[in-house]
Amino acid sequence: MISVAEATRLVAATVRPLGTELLSLPLAAGRLLREDLRADRDFPPFNRVAMDGVALRYEALAAGQREFFIEATQFAGQPPVTAPNPTAAVEIMTGAVLPAELDTVIRYEDLTFRTDEVGQRYATVQALPPRPGHNVHARAADRRQGDLLLPVGTRLKPAEMAVAATVGAATVAVARRPRLAVVSTGDELVPISEQPAAHQIRRSNGLMLQAAAWQAGAEAEAFHFDDDPAALRQGLPALLAGYDAVVLSGGVSMGKADFLPEILQELGVEQLFHGVAQRPGKPFWFGARAGGAVVFALPGNPVSTFVNFYRYVQPWLRAVQQPNGAAAAGSGPVPAVLTAPVDFKPAMTHFLLVSLEPGPDGRLLATPERAGGSGDMASLLTSSAFLELPPETSYFPAGTVLPVWRFR
Repeated sequence: MISVAEATRLVAATVRPLGTELLSLPLAAGRLLREDLRADRDFPPFNRVAMDGVALRYEALAAGQREFFIEATQFAGQPPVTAPNPTAAVEIMTGAVLPAELDTVIRYEDLTFRTDEVGQRYATVQALPPRPGHNVHARAADRRQGDLLLPVGTRLKPAEMAVAATVGAATVAVARRPRLAVVSTGDELVPISEQPAAHQIRRSNGLMLQAAAWQAGAEAEAFHFDDDPAALRQGLPALLAGYDAVVLSGGVSMGKADFLPEILQELGVEQLFHGVAQRPGKPFWFGARAGGAVVFALPGNPVSTFVNFYRYVQPWLRAVQQPNGAAAAGSGPVPAVLTAPVDFKPAMTHFLLVSLEPGPDGRLLATPERAGGSGDMASLLTSSAFLELPPETSYFPAGTVLPVWRFR
Protein backbone atom coordinates (compact mmCIF):
# COMPACT_ATOMS: atom_id res chain seq x y z
CA MET A 1 0.00 0.00 0.00
CA ILE A 2 1.41 3.38 -1.02
CA SER A 3 0.92 6.92 0.26
CA VAL A 4 -1.42 9.49 -1.23
CA ALA A 5 1.61 11.55 -2.28
CA GLU A 6 3.13 8.60 -4.15
CA ALA A 7 -0.22 7.75 -5.78
CA THR A 8 -0.52 11.37 -6.91
CA ARG A 9 2.99 11.25 -8.39
CA LEU A 10 2.35 8.01 -10.28
CA VAL A 11 -0.94 9.26 -11.72
CA ALA A 12 0.67 12.54 -12.82
CA ALA A 13 3.52 10.62 -14.50
CA THR A 14 1.05 9.15 -17.01
CA VAL A 15 -0.18 12.56 -18.23
CA ARG A 16 0.45 13.11 -21.93
CA PRO A 17 -1.00 16.18 -23.69
CA LEU A 18 -3.79 15.33 -26.08
CA GLY A 19 -3.77 16.34 -29.72
CA THR A 20 -4.97 19.61 -31.20
CA GLU A 21 -8.02 20.08 -33.39
CA LEU A 22 -9.38 23.05 -35.35
CA LEU A 23 -12.96 24.03 -34.57
CA SER A 24 -15.23 26.83 -35.65
CA LEU A 25 -15.49 29.26 -32.75
CA PRO A 26 -19.10 28.48 -31.76
CA LEU A 27 -18.16 24.80 -31.32
CA ALA A 28 -15.09 25.62 -29.23
CA ALA A 29 -16.91 26.90 -26.13
CA GLY A 30 -15.36 25.40 -23.01
CA ARG A 31 -12.24 24.15 -24.79
CA LEU A 32 -8.62 25.00 -23.99
CA LEU A 33 -6.77 27.09 -26.55
CA ARG A 34 -3.70 25.63 -28.23
CA GLU A 35 -2.76 28.93 -29.88
CA ASP A 36 -2.26 32.53 -28.81
CA LEU A 37 -4.95 34.98 -29.84
CA ARG A 38 -3.80 38.59 -30.28
CA ALA A 39 -5.58 41.85 -30.97
CA ASP A 40 -5.93 42.26 -34.74
CA ARG A 41 -6.49 46.01 -34.26
CA ASP A 42 -6.64 48.54 -31.46
CA PHE A 43 -9.26 48.17 -28.69
CA PRO A 44 -11.33 50.22 -29.33
CA PRO A 45 -10.34 50.64 -32.99
CA PHE A 46 -11.47 54.31 -33.06
CA ASN A 47 -12.36 57.10 -30.68
CA ARG A 48 -15.67 55.67 -29.54
CA VAL A 49 -18.58 57.74 -28.25
CA ALA A 50 -19.52 56.55 -24.75
CA MET A 51 -22.80 58.47 -24.24
CA ASP A 52 -25.76 59.59 -26.33
CA GLY A 53 -25.57 63.36 -26.75
CA VAL A 54 -23.67 65.88 -28.88
CA ALA A 55 -20.04 65.93 -29.96
CA LEU A 56 -18.19 69.25 -30.09
CA ARG A 57 -14.79 70.88 -29.67
CA TYR A 58 -13.73 71.50 -26.08
CA GLU A 59 -11.80 74.54 -27.27
CA ALA A 60 -15.10 76.25 -28.15
CA LEU A 61 -16.44 75.60 -24.65
CA ALA A 62 -13.23 76.89 -23.09
CA ALA A 63 -13.64 80.11 -25.14
CA GLY A 64 -17.06 80.64 -23.57
CA GLN A 65 -19.42 79.25 -26.21
CA ARG A 66 -22.43 77.46 -24.70
CA GLU A 67 -24.95 77.16 -27.54
CA PHE A 68 -24.08 75.02 -30.57
CA PHE A 69 -25.82 74.60 -33.90
CA ILE A 70 -26.47 70.90 -34.57
CA GLU A 71 -24.89 70.40 -37.96
CA ALA A 72 -25.56 66.66 -38.41
CA THR A 73 -26.72 63.47 -36.69
CA GLN A 74 -24.56 60.35 -36.56
CA PHE A 75 -25.46 56.84 -35.40
CA ALA A 76 -23.28 53.87 -34.45
CA GLY A 77 -22.20 52.00 -37.54
CA GLN A 78 -22.18 55.08 -39.76
CA PRO A 79 -19.01 56.65 -41.19
CA PRO A 80 -18.01 59.72 -39.18
CA VAL A 81 -19.13 63.17 -40.24
CA THR A 82 -16.25 64.78 -42.10
CA ALA A 83 -14.96 68.35 -41.60
CA PRO A 84 -17.66 69.56 -39.22
CA ASN A 85 -17.84 73.25 -38.35
CA PRO A 86 -15.54 73.75 -35.30
CA THR A 87 -18.18 75.93 -33.62
CA ALA A 88 -21.06 73.55 -34.38
CA ALA A 89 -22.01 70.19 -32.86
CA VAL A 90 -22.91 66.74 -34.14
CA GLU A 91 -25.77 64.91 -32.43
CA ILE A 92 -24.27 61.48 -31.84
CA MET A 93 -25.13 58.09 -30.38
CA THR A 94 -23.27 55.65 -28.14
CA GLY A 95 -20.85 53.46 -30.08
CA ALA A 96 -20.43 55.89 -32.97
CA VAL A 97 -17.04 57.01 -34.31
CA LEU A 98 -16.14 60.45 -32.97
CA PRO A 99 -15.54 62.81 -35.93
CA ALA A 100 -11.85 63.65 -36.24
CA GLU A 101 -12.23 67.38 -35.64
CA LEU A 102 -14.25 66.93 -32.41
CA ASP A 103 -12.96 65.79 -29.05
CA THR A 104 -15.71 65.92 -26.40
CA VAL A 105 -19.21 64.49 -25.93
CA ILE A 106 -21.89 66.15 -23.78
CA ARG A 107 -24.61 63.72 -22.73
CA TYR A 108 -28.29 64.52 -23.28
CA GLU A 109 -28.87 64.97 -19.55
CA ASP A 110 -26.50 67.98 -19.56
CA LEU A 111 -28.12 69.73 -22.57
CA THR A 112 -31.19 71.74 -23.46
CA PHE A 113 -32.44 72.06 -27.02
CA ARG A 114 -34.32 74.64 -29.05
CA THR A 115 -35.51 74.83 -32.64
CA ASP A 116 -35.59 78.17 -34.46
CA GLU A 117 -38.23 79.46 -36.86
CA VAL A 118 -36.64 77.71 -39.88
CA GLY A 119 -36.37 74.34 -38.13
CA GLN A 120 -32.69 74.42 -37.25
CA ARG A 121 -31.82 72.82 -33.90
CA TYR A 122 -29.43 74.14 -31.26
CA ALA A 123 -28.04 72.54 -28.09
CA THR A 124 -27.05 74.52 -25.00
CA VAL A 125 -24.51 73.01 -22.61
CA GLN A 126 -25.77 73.17 -18.99
CA ALA A 127 -22.90 71.34 -17.24
CA LEU A 128 -19.33 71.91 -18.37
CA PRO A 129 -17.10 68.85 -18.77
CA PRO A 130 -13.84 68.87 -16.76
CA ARG A 131 -11.52 68.24 -19.73
CA PRO A 132 -11.31 67.34 -23.42
CA GLY A 133 -12.14 63.73 -24.18
CA HIS A 134 -15.13 63.65 -21.84
CA ASN A 135 -17.43 60.65 -22.59
CA VAL A 136 -15.00 59.42 -25.25
CA HIS A 137 -13.51 55.93 -25.12
CA ALA A 138 -10.16 56.71 -26.72
CA ARG A 139 -8.69 54.54 -29.47
CA ALA A 140 -6.32 51.85 -28.07
CA ALA A 141 -7.24 52.79 -24.49
CA ASP A 142 -7.85 49.12 -23.66
CA ARG A 143 -5.43 47.16 -25.86
CA ARG A 144 -3.16 47.84 -28.82
CA GLN A 145 -2.95 45.92 -32.07
CA GLY A 146 -0.72 42.87 -31.53
CA ASP A 147 -1.29 42.66 -27.77
CA LEU A 148 -1.67 39.11 -26.41
CA LEU A 149 -5.27 38.68 -25.31
CA LEU A 150 -5.81 34.93 -24.88
CA PRO A 151 -2.65 32.85 -24.35
CA VAL A 152 -2.27 29.14 -25.01
CA GLY A 153 -4.06 27.18 -22.28
CA THR A 154 -6.93 29.64 -21.83
CA ARG A 155 -10.35 28.02 -21.41
CA LEU A 156 -12.90 29.57 -23.76
CA LYS A 157 -15.60 30.75 -21.36
CA PRO A 158 -18.24 33.33 -22.38
CA ALA A 159 -15.98 36.40 -21.97
CA GLU A 160 -13.13 34.68 -23.80
CA MET A 161 -15.49 33.66 -26.59
CA ALA A 162 -16.51 37.30 -27.02
CA VAL A 163 -12.88 38.43 -27.24
CA ALA A 164 -12.05 35.68 -29.74
CA ALA A 165 -15.00 36.75 -31.88
CA THR A 166 -13.90 40.39 -31.66
CA VAL A 167 -10.47 39.57 -33.13
CA GLY A 168 -12.05 37.52 -35.92
CA ALA A 169 -10.96 34.07 -34.73
CA ALA A 170 -13.59 32.23 -36.75
CA THR A 171 -11.60 29.00 -36.39
CA VAL A 172 -9.44 28.21 -33.36
CA ALA A 173 -6.91 25.52 -32.41
CA VAL A 174 -8.03 23.82 -29.21
CA ALA A 175 -7.14 20.75 -27.18
CA ARG A 176 -9.01 17.60 -28.08
CA ARG A 177 -11.37 16.50 -25.35
CA PRO A 178 -10.27 13.43 -23.39
CA ARG A 179 -12.35 10.39 -24.32
CA LEU A 180 -13.38 8.55 -21.18
CA ALA A 181 -15.07 5.18 -20.74
CA VAL A 182 -16.98 5.03 -17.45
CA VAL A 183 -17.61 1.45 -16.35
CA SER A 184 -19.75 0.27 -13.46
CA THR A 185 -19.41 -3.35 -12.37
CA GLY A 186 -21.51 -5.60 -10.18
CA ASP A 187 -24.39 -8.10 -10.35
CA GLU A 188 -26.35 -6.01 -7.87
CA LEU A 189 -26.66 -3.02 -10.22
CA VAL A 190 -29.72 -2.46 -12.41
CA PRO A 191 -30.45 0.33 -14.95
CA ILE A 192 -31.73 3.53 -13.38
CA SER A 193 -35.06 3.16 -15.20
CA GLU A 194 -35.78 -0.19 -13.48
CA GLN A 195 -37.32 -0.90 -10.10
CA PRO A 196 -34.61 -2.70 -8.10
CA ALA A 197 -35.40 -5.80 -6.07
CA ALA A 198 -34.65 -5.77 -2.37
CA HIS A 199 -31.12 -7.07 -3.00
CA GLN A 200 -30.35 -4.65 -5.85
CA ILE A 201 -29.47 -0.97 -6.36
CA ARG A 202 -29.54 1.31 -9.37
CA ARG A 203 -26.41 2.21 -11.37
CA SER A 204 -25.84 5.62 -9.85
CA ASN A 205 -22.04 5.61 -9.74
CA GLY A 206 -21.72 5.45 -13.52
CA LEU A 207 -23.93 8.47 -14.06
CA MET A 208 -22.14 10.34 -11.28
CA LEU A 209 -18.75 9.70 -12.89
CA GLN A 210 -20.05 10.57 -16.33
CA ALA A 211 -21.39 13.93 -15.12
CA ALA A 212 -18.18 14.71 -13.23
CA ALA A 213 -16.13 13.86 -16.32
CA TRP A 214 -18.22 16.20 -18.48
CA GLN A 215 -17.58 18.98 -15.98
CA ALA A 216 -13.84 18.31 -16.32
CA GLY A 217 -14.04 18.79 -20.09
CA ALA A 218 -14.09 15.13 -21.11
CA GLU A 219 -16.35 13.16 -23.43
CA ALA A 220 -17.66 10.27 -21.32
CA GLU A 221 -19.59 7.14 -22.32
CA ALA A 222 -21.07 4.78 -19.75
CA PHE A 223 -20.82 0.96 -19.77
CA HIS A 224 -21.72 -1.81 -17.36
CA PHE A 225 -20.40 -5.31 -16.76
CA ASP A 226 -21.66 -7.91 -14.32
CA ASP A 227 -19.18 -9.71 -12.07
CA ASP A 228 -18.41 -12.19 -14.84
CA PRO A 229 -14.75 -12.75 -15.82
CA ALA A 230 -15.72 -13.84 -19.33
CA ALA A 231 -17.78 -10.69 -19.92
CA LEU A 232 -14.93 -8.52 -18.59
CA ARG A 233 -12.36 -10.23 -20.80
CA GLN A 234 -14.62 -9.81 -23.81
CA GLY A 235 -15.75 -6.20 -23.22
CA LEU A 236 -12.76 -4.40 -21.75
CA PRO A 237 -10.25 -4.70 -24.65
CA ALA A 238 -12.29 -2.39 -26.93
CA LEU A 239 -12.45 0.22 -24.18
CA LEU A 240 -8.73 -0.02 -23.44
CA ALA A 241 -7.94 0.49 -27.13
CA GLY A 242 -10.57 3.10 -27.98
CA TYR A 243 -10.43 5.59 -25.09
CA ASP A 244 -7.83 7.81 -23.45
CA ALA A 245 -8.83 6.59 -20.00
CA VAL A 246 -11.11 3.99 -18.46
CA VAL A 247 -12.64 4.68 -15.05
CA LEU A 248 -14.15 1.66 -13.35
CA SER A 249 -16.26 1.59 -10.21
CA GLY A 250 -16.26 -1.56 -8.12
CA GLY A 251 -14.59 -4.96 -8.36
CA VAL A 252 -11.14 -3.96 -7.07
CA SER A 253 -11.19 -4.96 -3.41
CA MET A 254 -10.45 -8.36 -1.84
CA GLY A 255 -13.82 -10.04 -2.41
CA LYS A 256 -14.26 -13.30 -4.31
CA ALA A 257 -16.06 -11.42 -7.13
CA ASP A 258 -13.39 -8.68 -7.43
CA PHE A 259 -11.82 -9.92 -10.67
CA LEU A 260 -10.69 -6.63 -12.17
CA PRO A 261 -7.03 -6.38 -11.00
CA GLU A 262 -6.17 -9.81 -12.37
CA ILE A 263 -8.10 -9.41 -15.63
CA LEU A 264 -6.71 -5.93 -16.35
CA GLN A 265 -3.18 -7.28 -16.09
CA GLU A 266 -4.14 -10.22 -18.34
CA LEU A 267 -5.27 -7.62 -20.91
CA GLY A 268 -1.90 -5.86 -20.91
CA VAL A 269 -2.55 -3.10 -18.38
CA GLU A 270 0.52 -2.57 -16.23
CA GLN A 271 -0.39 -2.22 -12.57
CA LEU A 272 1.24 0.92 -11.17
CA PHE A 273 -0.30 0.54 -7.73
CA HIS A 274 -3.10 -1.24 -5.89
CA GLY A 275 -4.03 0.15 -2.53
CA VAL A 276 -3.51 3.63 -1.14
CA ALA A 277 -3.19 4.54 2.54
CA GLN A 278 -6.34 6.66 2.52
CA ARG A 279 -9.93 6.62 3.68
CA PRO A 280 -12.23 6.41 1.90
CA GLY A 281 -10.96 4.57 -1.16
CA LYS A 282 -8.12 2.39 0.09
CA PRO A 283 -8.48 -0.37 -2.59
CA PHE A 284 -7.90 2.12 -5.48
CA TRP A 285 -6.12 0.37 -8.41
CA PHE A 286 -4.27 2.28 -11.11
CA GLY A 287 -2.49 1.19 -14.27
CA ALA A 288 -1.65 2.00 -17.88
CA ARG A 289 -1.61 0.04 -21.11
CA ALA A 290 1.19 0.72 -23.60
CA GLY A 291 -0.33 2.59 -26.53
CA GLY A 292 -3.75 2.48 -24.90
CA ALA A 293 -5.74 3.79 -22.00
CA VAL A 294 -4.85 4.82 -18.50
CA VAL A 295 -7.05 2.88 -16.05
CA PHE A 296 -8.50 4.20 -12.81
CA ALA A 297 -10.22 1.32 -11.00
CA LEU A 298 -12.05 2.90 -8.07
CA PRO A 299 -13.74 1.23 -5.11
CA GLY A 300 -17.47 0.83 -5.60
CA ASN A 301 -18.86 2.55 -2.51
CA PRO A 302 -20.27 5.84 -3.81
CA VAL A 303 -18.36 8.23 -1.55
CA SER A 304 -15.12 6.33 -2.28
CA THR A 305 -15.79 6.55 -6.00
CA PHE A 306 -16.70 10.23 -5.77
CA VAL A 307 -13.74 11.34 -3.65
CA ASN A 308 -11.20 9.35 -5.66
CA PHE A 309 -12.50 10.86 -8.88
CA TYR A 310 -12.04 14.43 -7.66
CA ARG A 311 -8.72 13.68 -5.97
CA TYR A 312 -7.05 11.79 -8.86
CA VAL A 313 -9.11 11.52 -12.05
CA GLN A 314 -10.26 15.12 -12.45
CA PRO A 315 -6.72 16.58 -12.14
CA TRP A 316 -5.54 14.03 -14.72
CA LEU A 317 -8.33 14.95 -17.15
CA ARG A 318 -7.57 18.64 -16.84
CA ALA A 319 -3.80 18.17 -17.14
CA VAL A 320 -3.99 16.20 -20.41
CA GLN A 321 -5.83 19.14 -21.97
CA GLN A 322 -2.97 21.52 -21.13
CA PRO A 323 -0.38 22.10 -23.89
CA ASN A 324 2.48 20.85 -21.72
CA GLY A 325 0.57 18.38 -19.57
CA ALA A 326 1.08 20.51 -16.46
CA ALA A 327 -1.47 20.73 -13.69
CA ALA A 328 -4.28 23.04 -14.72
CA ALA A 329 -4.62 26.30 -12.82
CA GLY A 330 -7.27 26.02 -10.15
CA SER A 331 -7.45 22.21 -10.28
CA GLY A 332 -5.66 21.64 -6.97
CA PRO A 333 -6.63 22.19 -3.34
CA VAL A 334 -6.87 25.50 -1.51
CA PRO A 335 -6.27 26.17 2.21
CA ALA A 336 -9.20 26.11 4.61
CA VAL A 337 -9.61 26.45 8.37
CA LEU A 338 -11.15 23.55 10.28
CA THR A 339 -14.00 24.85 12.45
CA ALA A 340 -14.34 21.85 14.79
CA PRO A 341 -11.82 19.35 16.21
CA VAL A 342 -11.40 16.03 14.40
CA ASP A 343 -9.88 12.84 15.78
CA PHE A 344 -8.86 10.20 13.22
CA LYS A 345 -6.81 7.31 14.59
CA PRO A 346 -5.59 5.23 11.60
CA ALA A 347 -2.19 6.28 10.26
CA MET A 348 -3.50 7.11 6.80
CA THR A 349 -4.73 10.13 4.87
CA HIS A 350 -8.35 10.95 5.62
CA PHE A 351 -10.64 12.72 3.17
CA LEU A 352 -13.18 14.47 5.39
CA LEU A 353 -16.43 15.78 3.87
CA VAL A 354 -17.00 19.42 4.80
CA SER A 355 -19.18 22.40 3.94
CA LEU A 356 -17.42 25.68 3.15
CA GLU A 357 -18.18 29.31 3.89
CA PRO A 358 -16.09 32.48 4.02
CA GLY A 359 -14.92 33.58 7.45
CA PRO A 360 -14.95 37.16 8.80
CA ASP A 361 -11.22 37.48 8.05
CA GLY A 362 -11.67 36.30 4.46
CA ARG A 363 -10.31 32.81 5.06
CA LEU A 364 -12.28 29.76 3.98
CA LEU A 365 -13.96 27.91 6.86
CA ALA A 366 -14.46 24.13 6.62
CA THR A 367 -17.14 22.55 8.83
CA PRO A 368 -17.23 18.72 9.04
CA GLU A 369 -20.48 17.22 7.79
CA ARG A 370 -22.26 14.20 9.20
CA ALA A 371 -21.54 11.12 7.08
CA GLY A 372 -22.43 7.49 7.55
CA GLY A 373 -19.30 6.11 5.90
CA SER A 374 -18.31 5.57 2.29
CA GLY A 375 -21.73 4.18 1.40
CA ASP A 376 -23.60 7.30 2.51
CA MET A 377 -24.22 8.90 -0.87
CA ALA A 378 -26.68 11.42 0.61
CA SER A 379 -23.86 12.99 2.65
CA LEU A 380 -22.53 14.45 -0.60
CA LEU A 381 -25.63 16.64 -0.84
CA THR A 382 -24.78 18.68 2.25
CA SER A 383 -21.03 18.81 1.53
CA SER A 384 -19.15 21.01 -0.91
CA ALA A 385 -15.58 19.74 -0.53
CA PHE A 386 -13.31 17.36 1.34
CA LEU A 387 -10.40 18.22 3.60
CA GLU A 388 -7.22 16.19 3.20
CA LEU A 389 -6.03 15.23 6.68
CA PRO A 390 -2.40 14.02 6.62
CA PRO A 391 -1.43 10.69 8.25
CA GLU A 392 1.31 12.11 10.49
CA THR A 393 -1.08 12.99 13.31
CA SER A 394 -4.43 11.74 14.61
CA TYR A 395 -5.86 14.88 16.22
CA PHE A 396 -6.71 18.07 14.38
CA PRO A 397 -7.89 20.91 16.62
CA ALA A 398 -10.26 23.62 15.44
CA GLY A 399 -8.26 26.29 13.66
CA THR A 400 -6.00 23.84 11.84
CA VAL A 401 -5.34 24.95 8.25
CA LEU A 402 -5.57 22.07 5.78
CA PRO A 403 -5.89 21.60 2.00
CA VAL A 404 -9.44 21.32 0.77
CA TRP A 405 -10.62 19.89 -2.56
CA ARG A 406 -13.82 21.50 -3.84
CA PHE A 407 -16.42 19.61 -5.80
CA ARG A 408 -19.02 22.41 -5.79
